[in-house]
Amino acid sequence: MENHEVTGKQPLLDDKGKITEPGWARSPVWEYDRNRVPSLPLRIKEQDSYLVMGEEYGVLFTVSDDGYMGSGSVSILHFREKWEHTESVRTPFPLGKFKMPASAEQGDVVYRDKKLRLEFRVEAGQRMISCDFKEFYQGKPFYCEITLEQPPMDRIAVAAPSKGNRAFYYSQKINCMPAEGYMSFDNQTYWFNPEHDYGTLSWERGVRPFGHTWYWSSGNGTVGGKPFGFNLGYEPGDVSEVSENILFYDGKGHKLDRVIFHVPEEDYMKTWTFTSGDGRFEMEFEPVIGRLENLSALFASSGKHQVFGRMKGRAVLDDGRFIELKDFMCFAEKVHGKY
Repeated sequence: MENHEVTGKQPLLDDKGKITEPGWARSPVWEYDRNRVPSLPLRIKEQDSYLVMGEEYGVLFTVSDDGYMGSGSVSILHFREKWEHTESVRTPFPLGKFKMPASAEQGDVVYRDKKLRLEFRVEAGQRMISCDFKEFYQGKPFYCEITLEQPPMDRIAVAAPSKGNRAFYYSQKINCMPAEGYMSFDNQTYWFNPEHDYGTLSWERGVRPFGHTWYWSSGNGTVGGKPFGFNLGYEPGDVSEVSENILFYDGKGHKLDRVIFHVPEEDYMKTWTFTSGDGRFEMEFEPVIGRLENLSALFASSGKHQVFGRMKGRAVLDDGRFIELKDFMCFAEKVHGKY
């Protein structure tokens, strides 16, 4: 059932709090309702994250309500100069007070405190990111105004039970959104051009198991004059029910079977490889910069190794066409969480 496609609109959870129909979809067919989640608010995770990247630099924004801890986070990524910086502002025990939208299609996300104003706003056909981060790094502020165009196109949505009592995972990833706008830091302005720069949305709602490890990789670019992207992921969730592995080309999704991340555990900055059971995604990944996050709060902790670099290899579409990648900017990560 790993590639069971769900097409009918339905509630995400049934009356017992279980996934109504596990699987994957090209659109948001499941309707999320926080009030139907049969778990304590302390265990519910709701997160929106946007990554905007070009060839030389990028930026990552996240607003997260993990029940026990909420946060707003910004990361500047400079691939050419090989540096990154991340700053986060935390709010203890939000427990749903952020009012994260029940849908990825409508509703705004706003995080505000004395240091940070971070806003994600959604309109028909586009998404806007606005940020004002006072004293982001070395006393210097960070600003941005970025618009992501969202033409009609496939995405990857997955709904699956996770290992653990009443745990489940509902995620949507929207790739290949042309990006236009700027970010400003340290008296420099970095511009994004929709002809070759793209944004990705990661939208997550669910109840995490108490201990789990997951892998994720994603990238966007222009291949043969058309937008191309991919999303790869496994765990959390029962992978016999669903996987997040998919290619996107010119707005259409091409579902993949199992893809395995071969991670150099001794040094994450060494070459990674990716292999697939059906031979449709065979890649080498050369890291450029890495981000290590270790978080701890009360009984919860997480460790994230996120690496940005360039992919090289071959992907195969549903109709047998080959997509050859060379120096394709993307990222890959391994995360272990304990909630």
